[in-house]
Amino acid sequence: MTSEVHSSHRCCSLTLAFRRQTWLRLTWALLVSTGPGSWAQQGSQPQSIKIEGDITLGGLFPMHSRGAAGVPCGEIKREKGIHRLEAMLYAMDQINSDPDLLPNITLGARILDTCSRDTYALEQSLLFVQALIQKDTSDVRCSNGEPPIIPKPERVVGVIGASGSSVSIMVANVLRLFSIPQISYASTAPELSDKSRYEFFSRVVPPDSYQAQAMVDIVKAMGWNYVSTLASEGNYGESGVDAFLQISREAGGLCIAQSIKIPREPRPNEFEKIIKRLMETSNARGVIIFANEDDIKRVLQSAKKANLTGHFLFVGSDSWGAKSSPIQDQEDVAEGAVTILPKRASIDGFDQYFTSRSLENNRRNIWFAEFWEDDFKCKLTRPGIKYELGRRKCTGEERIGHHSQYEQEGKVQFVIDAVYAMAHALHSMHLDLCPGYMGVCEKMDPVEGQMLLQYIRAVSFNGSAGTGVMFNENGDAPGRYDIFQYQLSNVSSPGYKVIGQWTNHLRLNADEMQWSGGHRRIPDSVCSFPCESGERKKMVKGVPCCWHCELCDGYQYLLDEFTCDMCPFDMRPLKNRTGCRPTPIIKLEWSSPWAIIPVFLAILGILATTGVIVTFIRFNDTPIVRASGRELSYVLLTGIFLIYLITFLMIAEPSTAVCAFRRLLLGLGMCISYSAMLTKTNRIYRIFEQGKKSVTPPKFISPTSQLIITFILISVQLLGVFIWFGVMPPHTIIDYEEQKPPNPEFARGVLKCDMSDLSLILCLSYAIVLMITCTVYAIKSRGVPETFNEAKPIGFTMYTTCIVWLAFVPIFFGTAQSTEKMFIQTTTLTVSMSLSATVSLGMLYIPKAYVIICHPEQNVQKRKRSFKAVVQAATVSTHLSQKSNDKTNGESKIVPDRSQ
Repeated sequence: MTSEVHSSHRCCSLTLAFRRQTWLRLTWALLVSTGPGSWAQQGSQPQSIKIEGDITLGGLFPMHSRGAAGVPCGEIKREKGIHRLEAMLYAMDQINSDPDLLPNITLGARILDTCSRDTYALEQSLLFVQALIQKDTSDVRCSNGEPPIIPKPERVVGVIGASGSSVSIMVANVLRLFSIPQISYASTAPELSDKSRYEFFSRVVPPDSYQAQAMVDIVKAMGWNYVSTLASEGNYGESGVDAFLQISREAGGLCIAQSIKIPREPRPNEFEKIIKRLMETSNARGVIIFANEDDIKRVLQSAKKANLTGHFLFVGSDSWGAKSSPIQDQEDVAEGAVTILPKRASIDGFDQYFTSRSLENNRRNIWFAEFWEDDFKCKLTRPGIKYELGRRKCTGEERIGHHSQYEQEGKVQFVIDAVYAMAHALHSMHLDLCPGYMGVCEKMDPVEGQMLLQYIRAVSFNGSAGTGVMFNENGDAPGRYDIFQYQLSNVSSPGYKVIGQWTNHLRLNADEMQWSGGHRRIPDSVCSFPCESGERKKMVKGVPCCWHCELCDGYQYLLDEFTCDMCPFDMRPLKNRTGCRPTPIIKLEWSSPWAIIPVFLAILGILATTGVIVTFIRFNDTPIVRASGRELSYVLLTGIFLIYLITFLMIAEPSTAVCAFRRLLLGLGMCISYSAMLTKTNRIYRIFEQGKKSVTPPKFISPTSQLIITFILISVQLLGVFIWFGVMPPHTIIDYEEQKPPNPEFARGVLKCDMSDLSLILCLSYAIVLMITCTVYAIKSRGVPETFNEAKPIGFTMYTTCIVWLAFVPIFFGTAQSTEKMFIQTTTLTVSMSLSATVSLGMLYIPKAYVIICHPEQNVQKRKRSFKAVVQAATVSTHLSQKSNDKTNGESKIVPDRSQ
């Protein structure tokens, strides 16, 4: 009776289990019944490693690759699976044998295979939480009617893993529900830093956001601003590229040409299509790649198939790192690839441990036999498994590293650090909750997950490689990366070479980099090349790294890289158009061909005029001089002299005095000449017009009257000039528009007087009016007898002068748009004036001077007649000639006496 009661009491007591809320029971039922893949329902029971201990840690490792459709697991993964698993076992052995870390507390483990598949890993991880879920056994009874005795499963206090980010994300969602801390040794997706969703997740590797920042720094350090991105579909690839895109946008100066996603299950020719898409923006040679090993290899294969070896410049994430498998048989395509890997070191103690493992001393690893067969290419004889013919049998005497190649997997260091981080957190928790207690005290049985998480986040110790292990507020490790480049040419041993480091900032040794064919110069990966000097950027809409270069033409200079601006009116752009420089100032030089001809004509004219004046003065009282009208002749010769003299003023360097004399003498010389000739022709015209009517001479034909009339006409010009002086005092200006050709190299500022084309013509207009009026009178007086007076020479002079000035006008105004306007106009003006003066001098005075000097006998005064008598004789002669013509109808003429 006592035994039965005791038995019944034991049965009931053993049924006491952890009671959780109703929603946790529902979660378990949902996960078991509808778990993706539902591998357990297929009869494939999950295998796991169970190691007894006072405190049990969970472990998630990709022991096998992903299986084909319908099969959860594929072939064994030697490095990422076995090496990492053994690293956890090695770390636990070290901790359990350490008298200072968790003394008298033994760590146990429950280690599961994720088969590199997130859905399968989710189902496996349910083993970690089964101890926390109350199972409904209300319908189950023992034979004696008592409830059943259900063994209590081990309680996992924390999980080491997983490897892939997608697996860690899936598992973290479950572990969070049960407050189980998780420390990953390889998951780097930035998404896992979100503590609002993954509160219990930590990692000893830096997140891809750090890696993305390092890759952005690498790209910018190489001078690239136009790259494409490639990502394997999934959390790792997509999150890594998203982080890269976000950081590049925040940093600025970097544009993404293509952002391509590689599907989980690529279709045939998928990678060929990816290469074609990348070539649509061929300038973007840099390719940022966050992809798994298989995708990386197939991308390289497709690039080689497309004959694009050396075109793409890959920047690979830590999934590429320094691995040889992605580039096997594609080394020439991968040459120059820059890759990144969390800073790591080889753990010597683990090498000694792992190379000493054998089938006899490593029976706790249930997958070790499978690894042994794969590593040594042999076959073990196991019950229920048929021996394959043609494959050698394993002896069990093989040794790792001696009979097979061995190289420590890169994440071994981080697996060890993750286990130690959990151990240090438990140790600190034990010191606080169980001071002086040997073993696990009641306050740590069970271990409260939320409290353990706080201790995990507070750990700080030197890891297996001697570097510090710690976590920030997001549970992330510090960013420390080695930067590699795969080098093939001009090196003694082809392979990955460390070319820099990144620890919050980049240190890159560009001198050690080399590219396809061994070239040292960093290739370009830019949308648009820098503009040449003097060219502005015209941006392509929506693509801030692409632009067209436009030359700042004409008189523009480059204000900034996007803007051309005009130089000030008195300046011209530098040859490289980065600024402006003063425009050279020029004037008409005496040595210029434009000045030599006018000066030569002026000198000849002055000499001739001076000779005539001297001759007339010397023979002042001779009949020829007196008959020429001495007073008006001297006035007219003075005007001719001034016309020649103005040439020197027009060519002289402009100054206030020179400009004043130009205004005064430019029209004055012509005005004096044409005033004198107009007075002469007017007198002749009036005399002979009066002679037609009467023998009485007309008024105001005496020399004094003629001089007064001439000076009155001249005074009009002087009055206008002096009014001009008062309204606008003479001064010099620099005209920058006159010589401003399309090519600014030939631009010049012209130093000149403040006389515009209009003011110059107005200055000459009065003289031109006198010239035209004189010409009219000369035409009217053309019937005067040739032997009597100067009417015909004056008329010929005026006709010729009009022709000269008619030729002057189109030449003068036709050069308004010429770059040598000043030179042409000055030469045209001075030559025209000199020619008109020369015509007057040659027609009116040179013949007389010639007669005076060369034929003095014709200049003898035979009789003296008064001026009045000569006029009366001319009047009578004209009157009689008119009457005779009327009577004889032109049959006979009366020839008057010669005036001399």
